[in-house]
Amino acid sequence: MRFLFGIVLGCALTIGGVYAVDHFTDRATARPMVNWDVVAKHVDGLTMLARDGWRRIGG
Repeated sequence: MRFLFGIVLGCALTIGGVYAVDHFTDRATARPMVNWDVVAKHVDGLTMLARDGWRRIGG
């Protein structure tokens, strides 16, 4: 039961987060998050941030 609740909650948070980003950004300057190339760019940026942080911690 916890597993199913976690899946539903994770999907709801993901969809809610994408909706919030799309809804509160200026339409003239940003493309909607639902375009996969935009999502890939954001995920790549997050991945690079995590890798840089890990390198700083690891020394």
